[in-house]
Amino acid sequence: MKLTKYTHACIRLDEDGDRSLVIDPGVFSESADALTGTQAVLLTHLHADHLDIDALASAAAAEPALHIWAPADAAGQLATRSELADRFTIVDAGQSFVAGGLQVRTYGGQHALIHSSIPTISNVAYLVGDAVYDPGDSFTVPNATVDTALVPIHAPWSKTSEVMDYAIAVRAARGLPLHDSLLTDVGRSMVEGLLTGGLADYQLSYRHLSPLDSIDL
Repeated sequence: MKLTKYTHACIRLDEDGDRSLVIDPGVFSESADALTGTQAVLLTHLHADHLDIDALASAAAAEPALHIWAPADAAGQLATRSELADRFTIVDAGQSFVAGGLQVRTYGGQHALIHSSIPTISNVAYLVGDAVYDPGDSFTVPNATVDTALVPIHAPWSKTSEVMDYAIAVRAARGLPLHDSLLTDVGRSMVEGLLTGGLADYQLSYRHLSPLDSIDL
């Protein structure tokens, strides 16, 4: 399986040339490029940095078979666009399905708390192919063995100690960066250095990926 990281929170997974899906094509990402040639999209939640509704509408117009899986409140946004109104399935935690030819299992259910004054929203985490885990905007730890975990290394709802605790708790052999576009190069280097050292103590690894980098898993 090949994983391609796009800016911020978007990733694409490709396997065997004809199976692919995209997770969280948002407005900070190269979403149009990520969506080209795929028929499956997973959305963790409704925030714009994870859901670029214009890019999804354009992709749906170009690809008649495009289908989107999303929690109910994110699906509510999709339903407002005629191009997307019949292109989605509502998902919640504890489900299993096939998207883009790849097996998917869902976890979590709630976005991490930003502040007590801000209402929480739905957030579904995805485990794809029993190999790649994307928590969206959460630190949900799945009750599953994970080979590769996406690690949201910076967000308005987190601090570095929580990022490290999440990465250690998932116990994935490999950690890769997610949710990182709000960091400067200095800040990214600091956080990733702490992650690399902290995970090494548990015989786990962390690898930096820049936008548009790919890795074979």
